This record gives sequence, structure tokens and C-alpha cells, in this order.
Amino acid sequence: MVDLGDDAPDFTVPVANGDVGTFSLSEHLDDAPLVLAFFPAAFTSTCTTEMRTFRDRMAQFEDVDATVYGVSIDTPFTLNEFRRQNDLNFPLLSDTNRELVHEYDVAMDFSDAGVRNVAKRAVFVVDADGEVTYKWVSDDPGAEPDYEAVAAAAESARA
Repeated sequence: MVDLGDDAPDFTVPVANGDVGTFSLSEHLDDAPLVLAFFPAAFTSTCTTEMRTFRDRMAQFEDVDATVYGVSIDTPFTLNEFRRQNDLNFPLLSDTNRELVHEYDVAMDFSDAGVRNVAKRAVFVVDADGEVTYKWVSDDPGAEPDYEAVAAAAESARA
């Protein structure tokens, strides 16, 4: 389990940023603090609300030079359409192989629906040294993060 003070697990996954490319955490530490906002699935109600809230609060993160990334198990093609339809102004990372949900220990199942290994709603802030300086994980897929606390954590992580 990733905890505060741990080195964030490095990874390389597809990134949906209007196009499809690759994203490696270790290659983006210069953009830190990095906010990794895990969400269960694109086009669902709470996930859409959460990603739109990050979009609407982007100035708070830009003011502290933080870079926000949404993370879900959806394909990068689905995530690009989700970005387009919701006018999201930050990239989304595609964890279709479910490596990140396991490395960050945020995998959950919706047993009644037969869906396994989706992301819990979770937020990690990673500083320029690759250290996790903030962690919030919810077992309730309907819960949203405290956006003010995430922004404050990102500001603290930029030092």
C-alpha cells in the first residue's frame, strides 16, 4: 500500500490529452507537484462531477504550479471522448491493464455488477522528488475528495 512519505510507484501508461501518447511518472516529476486523481469510470455521475470540479478549480492548481491528471481504467480513446464532452483541461491516464490500481492499492470490485478491479476514488499528490505527500482514498464511490485540501496539499508539495 502506498502511504504518505513513500516513493510513488513509477509507471508508464497511455495518456489521453486530445491525442493518445504515453506518460511515465518519472519523466514528469519536473511538472510536480503532480495530482493523481483516480476515479472508477468515465461517463458516470460522480466521476463526471469530480472531473468537472477539478476542471473548474484548475486555476487553484495552476497558481501553485501543480499538474492534475485523472486516472481510470477506461481506454485512452474513451477518455479522450470524456475529455471532449466535458471540456476537461487536463490529461487523463488510462490504466486499462489495471497496473496502477494495484500498485497504488486502490482497486475495488462492484461484485453485484460483476465488475472487478476498477479504481476507488482516490487522490495522491507527488512532489518533485517522487514522494507521496498527500493521500486520500475512499471506499465509497459516491464520495468526492476535499478539493480545498487537495489544493493545499499541492501547494505544500511544491517547496
